[in-house]
Amino acid sequence: MVTRTINGQLTSTKGFENLYPFEPRYAWINGNQMHYVDQGKGAPVLMVHGNPTWSFYFRHLITGLSGRFRTIAPDHIGCGFSDKPSAKTYDYTLDQRVADLDALIRRLDINEKMSLIVHDWGGMIGLAWALDHLDRVDKIVITNTSGFFLPASKRLPAALWAIKYLAPFAVPAVLGANIFARGALYLASETRLSQSVKKGLVAPYNSWKNRIATLKFVQDIPITTKDRSYARVRKVDQGLCALDPEKLMFLWGTRDFVFDIHFLEEFKNRFPQSCAHVFKDAGHYLFEDKPGPCLELIQNFLS
Repeated sequence: MVTRTINGQLTSTKGFENLYPFEPRYAWINGNQMHYVDQGKGAPVLMVHGNPTWSFYFRHLITGLSGRFRTIAPDHIGCGFSDKPSAKTYDYTLDQRVADLDALIRRLDINEKMSLIVHDWGGMIGLAWALDHLDRVDKIVITNTSGFFLPASKRLPAALWAIKYLAPFAVPAVLGANIFARGALYLASETRLSQSVKKGLVAPYNSWKNRIATLKFVQDIPITTKDRSYARVRKVDQGLCALDPEKLMFLWGTRDFVFDIHFLEEFKNRFPQSCAHVFKDAGHYLFEDKPGPCLELIQNFLS
């Protein structure tokens, strides 16, 4: 069991330590302490999570790939076992996330080409970084995420709209009741998650203060030009064409209540030559629903 201190509160891996046995590592990134996993040797594979997950979500891939690759899985600031600063001292925006990721990569002194595995908000963060560093990117595995604005055929789900725009509801619901992280345990997976997995997924979000990122990620979703991350998403949206379609693989759970088939179809329209694997009985937490098949596909693709 590993015990960490988050914002002065003890948080441990008790109850899921067998699922997440990785040595904790930390780096000071842009004024905050970022936690990350760094396992194995070989060509680097960087895993970028979304909201409300953390590096725990990639545990099957870390274990399965680290025998042949150097697997790196950071926790964004405000997530997992990284620092959770208040919104007064940390800018919870896409630009800041990309800057943090770049700072970690430079801190780790990764000079060879790396592959990325991205999910949810990690897709936009990872793709934004990749487009700025095309010469340093090998392959990208894209799972249930976006690299563009909402497709024309898709509307922002009502629950996310309420969290983004209705602060009197969102603040007590997300920060107080933890409905975002806890709700995802039932809405994001088609598999009945074990108690240890549930505990692992929500463990870092154990207090009002420690749930700040789960709220800020939703509030940062760019819908109009007034949103702070709109310009960065537009840059990614317009820049995706620079990616090599032969270096992309899409893995998708179609029962995702947010990043559903509309998002995959948009990606396929842009990259018709890229390989795509669709799981009709999997949801947003694809690596919880299909850990074995996904690991095999990723191993073959990266090799």
